[in-house]
Amino acid sequence: MNYWLIKSEPGTYSWTDLEKNKKTIWDGVRNYQARNNLQAMKKGDLALFYHSNVDKAIMGIAKISKEFFQDPTTDDTAWVVVEVQHFKKLKKPVSLDLVKKDKRLAQMVLVKNSRLSVQPVKPEEFDVILELSA
Repeated sequence: MNYWLIKSEPGTYSWTDLEKNKKTIWDGVRNYQARNNLQAMKKGDLALFYHSNVDKAIMGIAKISKEFFQDPTTDDTAWVVVEVQHFKKLKKPVSLDLVKKDKRLAQMVLVKNSRLSVQPVKPEEFDVILELSA
């Protein structure tokens, strides 16, 4: 199993929306590195759901329920989506400030390249996030 982090502005699509809808397609990604990460996702992988801009915090965990396919919001075949489903709400959100302060997460992509909307997470980083959310 691999781990990921997916980012969304809460006004566009929030963790609460995913809790309510149970699943969604992760569309609108228009960055090649983020697209490549979508293509690498496998069914059953877990993704930290991060609210960008407003909260700047990891809110919960989503599960990849369908591997990549053509993004239905565009005719350009370069862009893909995955289907994600609600998996688990964190006991408490993990803020970007908290992530940056934890030395164990100093190499996390969220710290090094915070603008990337779909990013890999190392298993040990995922475990630290879970610890911080307890």
